Amino acid sequence: MSEPDGKVSSKDTREVIMEATFRALSKHGYKDLRMRHIGEEMELTRQVIHYHFDGKYDLMSSFLEYIIDQYEGSVEVDADADPRTELDARIDQCLFGPEFSEFTHWDRMKVYHELYTHAQNDGQHRDIFNEHYDRIRGSIVEVVDDGIERGLFEEVDAKRMGQLITDVIHAARGRRISLGHEDAPEEARRAIDEFILDSLCVDEDT
Repeated sequence: MSEPDGKVSSKDTREVIMEATFRALSKHGYKDLRMRHIGEEMELTRQVIHYHFDGKYDLMSSFLEYIIDQYEGSVEVDADADPRTELDARIDQCLFGPEFSEFTHWDRMKVYHELYTHAQNDGQHRDIFNEHYDRIRGSIVEVVDDGIERGLFEEVDAKRMGQLITDVIHAARGRRISLGHEDAPEEARRAIDEFILDSLCVDEDT
């Protein structure tokens, strides 16, 4: 059963369950996934899963938050980095992801997007995705606002700029995963540089 605060009691146990869930989802997909499939992917007994989670739905909600935390918590830039450098780091993180010891960025994004598709019929999961989208967009808006205040970026509507960049990222990821266009992230990155960021930065010679 879940703990009162919604977290499992052991961080290590939680990670073992989450990574086993990745493996099981990759093999069986969300629709056909059963708790026993997850149990088969780890050395711990299946009872451990049932102790920490109230069934498949509870587990999948925690799993979705686990995926999101891996990305939101791993963007690293120097404290004195300029806004353009920070924007580059955040965009690259979303398009190309951090490095993982098991399952690549795109393995994880495939699972993420499968859950994303099912969220249209699931209010709670849709709320989780919406919050994640808002945080991605908000982090970009914050950097753009900072660049404008420091005179490094042109005066633009930071919220609309954040929306545009975030939507380009989502479209490129979806095109690669759903349509198999493996060059979509690289093409999107070049387009963001050429048509958005290069125009956003103030020309020091002007």
